[in-house]
Amino acid sequence: MQRITLLDGGTGRELKRIGAPFRQPEWSALALIEAPQFVTRVHEAYVEAGADVITTNSYAVVPFHLGAGRHAADGLRLAALSGTLAHDVAAKSPRPVLVAGSLPPVCGSYRADLFDAAIARPLLQTIVDGLRPSVDHWQGETLSAIEEADLIRAVVGQDGKPLWLSFTLADGHLAAEAPRLRSGESVEDAVRAAVRLGAAAVLFNCSQPEVMGAAVTIARDLLATLAPNLQIGVYANAFPPQRADADANADLLEIRADLTPAGYLGWARDWVARGASIIGGCCGIGPEHIAALRAAL
Repeated sequence: MQRITLLDGGTGRELKRIGAPFRQPEWSALALIEAPQFVTRVHEAYVEAGADVITTNSYAVVPFHLGAGRHAADGLRLAALSGTLAHDVAAKSPRPVLVAGSLPPVCGSYRADLFDAAIARPLLQTIVDGLRPSVDHWQGETLSAIEEADLIRAVVGQDGKPLWLSFTLADGHLAAEAPRLRSGESVEDAVRAAVRLGAAAVLFNCSQPEVMGAAVTIARDLLATLAPNLQIGVYANAFPPQRADADANADLLEIRADLTPAGYLGWARDWVARGASIIGGCCGIGPEHIAALRAAL
């Protein structure tokens, strides 16, 4: 039987659900600022649910959520705190749990058109510097364009920590169409970039479950020749399809009623059958979903 590595689920929605301080624009970073014990509780819930990997709450440690002034003054401390909180929970687990250092698209989620490497590099460097002592691998998340992945490799360097690169896909494509990144770039080119950058895994996240299967198949077929040992992963969100000009986390979106733990598990079984060996959840997927994945996979 194929060994499945189980990721955690979304952090922001779970913080809100358990009563943590939560509002726009700070989003999940507000709990780091005002009540970090809630972040610890979320990590503990995912470990209890069966996650093999928990993700640092560093996704919102960017100017879009903190504001430029607060990020400049406090971004490094908040990034370091997010790493320490996850590390401490993993260290106390009775079974091995790894910490993924979340590296977000610092110029704006879903917005490849806003990416500027010169602006993004120092912002990303702040997060990397804060997280480096605490994480087991780097996880570039919700990447809309290949150039975002290029920058992540340049900033983390060759520090011996594995690099996982996770791309977000355009929602709502027809079954007959090939899935693409939100930039319009092909999944094939994203997978080739992951190989070129020396990634240990290529993943797809923060997109509709419906678009993930075809991407996994494309990655599996391509990697069979290019890099057979490179792992494939999926962690979808529970949102309805978004407009092409939407910003992720700009609004508190509704959660799809069909993506119950059992409903999400049905999609996950398909991804595993297609070749994915890393499975988790993104926005709107909680500990109950991860527990269902653990029991079944």
